Amino acid sequence: MIKVQTGQIVEFYSNSCSVASSGKEIKCKIRGRINLVVGDLVEIEIASGSNSHTGLVINRLDRVTALYKSKENVKKPIAANISHIGILVTKNPKTSLEFIDKWITISASASIEPFIIFNKIDLLQNDEFKEIQKIYEEIELKTFQISAKLHTNIDELRQYLLKKTSIFVGNSGSGKSTLTSAITGKKILSKALSNNQGVHTTSLSTLYNIDEMQIIDSPGVRDIGIEHLGPKEIMLGFPEILNHSLSCIFPNCSHEIDEGCSVKAALKNGDIRESRYNNFIFLSNQEKNR
Repeated sequence: MIKVQTGQIVEFYSNSCSVASSGKEIKCKIRGRINLVVGDLVEIEIASGSNSHTGLVINRLDRVTALYKSKENVKKPIAANISHIGILVTKNPKTSLEFIDKWITISASASIEPFIIFNKIDLLQNDEFKEIQKIYEEIELKTFQISAKLHTNIDELRQYLLKKTSIFVGNSGSGKSTLTSAITGKKILSKALSNNQGVHTTSLSTLYNIDEMQIIDSPGVRDIGIEHLGPKEIMLGFPEILNHSLSCIFPNCSHEIDEGCSVKAALKNGDIRESRYNNFIFLSNQEKNR
């Protein structure tokens, strides 16, 4: 007898996955060509009375949110049902304000809440993140200052992550794996997979269920750009600019010409930060030039 139950994908391979369901992890094959990623809620078939803990994914439930990357004008999901994105900022390697604003834009366009994690504070001489922190607290983003390596302020961050599904993004060397390990208590490693063609090593996307929180670790976030975003979606990443743009004289204002532009007036008055404005124009022009 076959029974059907729901679950969530916690690990995804090229043609199979692990599904958390009813307190167990079940290794599943996938029926047909269902488009699946870590975080997806699914229906699975299991043979009644089976002790093998294996099943078959037969359906994907609707996604609340999804992160996409684009390749050759094709959108490809990399993780689903995320509520929050933690943007890691470090002095070394230096995180640019453009990187931060890009990820705020990606988050906002996907209806995911961004927050900022200033990591490696143990390597700083003074409060070197103070000015950057002020920029983003002005637009009401939550910020944290931590050292993932030394577990400084990790408990405060962990408290914030309760009852959320989060993913961390940052430049190579920013400490994403160290932070995920500090939060979950698990080492983040590449794993060897085997199939009938032999053994190969790959980086897996994994969802960790830890103490009423979910952390997604996905190597796919490294390659995400804004190629799939239109001008209205880019504007969502700059709420202060969006607010002032509503008063522009011209309905299709580029916000690059002074006359009649409320955004440029707000920039001159100091109501919009210059770095935020410059990154808005940069990302908008990237979209126009595609």
